[in-house]
Amino acid sequence: MDKIFNNTEVAFSLKTDTELDRAYFLFKMIASEPLVRIGTAVTNFAIKAHLPVEGLIRATVFDHFCGGTTEVDCLSVVDKMYTKGVSSVLDYSVEGKEEEAQFDAALNMTLKTVDFAKERQAIPFAVFKPTGLGRIALYEKVGLKHPLTANEQSEWNRVCERFDIICKTAHAKDVALLIDAEESWMQDAADDLVEEMMRRYNKEKAIVFNTLQMYRWDRLDYLKQLHQRAQADGFYIGMKLVRGAYMEKENDRAQQMGQQSPICPSKAATDDNYNAAVDYMMEHIDRMAIFAGTHNEESSYKLMEMMAARGLAKSDSRIWFGQLYGMSDNISYNLAAHGYNVAKYLPFGPVRDVMPYLIRRAEENTSVAGQTSRELNLLKTERQRRKLDK
Repeated sequence: MDKIFNNTEVAFSLKTDTELDRAYFLFKMIASEPLVRIGTAVTNFAIKAHLPVEGLIRATVFDHFCGGTTEVDCLSVVDKMYTKGVSSVLDYSVEGKEEEAQFDAALNMTLKTVDFAKERQAIPFAVFKPTGLGRIALYEKVGLKHPLTANEQSEWNRVCERFDIICKTAHAKDVALLIDAEESWMQDAADDLVEEMMRRYNKEKAIVFNTLQMYRWDRLDYLKQLHQRAQADGFYIGMKLVRGAYMEKENDRAQQMGQQSPICPSKAATDDNYNAAVDYMMEHIDRMAIFAGTHNEESSYKLMEMMAARGLAKSDSRIWFGQLYGMSDNISYNLAAHGYNVAKYLPFGPVRDVMPYLIRRAEENTSVAGQTSRELNLLKTERQRRKLDK
């Protein structure tokens, strides 16, 4: 397999020199763990104290990792990326809400993004987070099979109804729908709910996609068991595969509770688990569809090789590669340039509400070995290339 991910001219073709310099500065900052820790604490304090920091956040980390504050804001970014064959997934990245009015607002926003996806070829998927539609504590209680009070049962019924409204609308409009995974302690309830949506709406093909975080050592077995149920009940499986974004939180909680961590014991074990899930899905691609959400070059090459070995077209509609906006452009744009299906997650929302997402991105880049240094090296290479061209 040709190594295509080092082509920085293709990777950063949409970035101006100024944007390239800003990205380099940003990843240089993120490379420092103490700086990220201090910056996170200061930012959280400033937002809670209602200090006027939104302009600074908007001009730096927000504009690099987000498409805008509204879905309409994102459209210029969507159109720009699509000129290079890279699609977008509009991701309303507001999380951690607790009130019914906020959950209904997230429902309406998700339905709006389904409409956007129906209208624009550049937006092939809609997406939502389970905790955008209900309280995390409620998911946890349902997942543990603890009895609910009458009020909690009514509340859970509304969560189920929101799921169904979105999935039914996506099915009616033939828009693929990604449902994100979150913390392990709320995921059982979400998994059961998403499986029920697959059973209802994935009869002809995969419309509803769940997400597997493969840093969890139990996820491959879950996938195989889900496949058995899908075969028995006659529905297709749509699955987004990611490594995961809550590792430190998961390990800390397991330690505090005296439980075994749900996280694989090493990065190598996580990589093996991820690749095994891709392999399993590709073996059963006749009844599955895969959204490979990864910033890992080796995993991307492996999937490309599997497609070639099976004689599948690069543009096979059942197979998508995905990365986050502002990261791994060397993977996204080079894959698209070679004819593969690629979509960037494009987060949006009010600056203050999107801060938990942005902080997680900064922490992830700091903690994942090699991620930030790889970004910096690519940016540095492209800056030097442009200087030599002038």
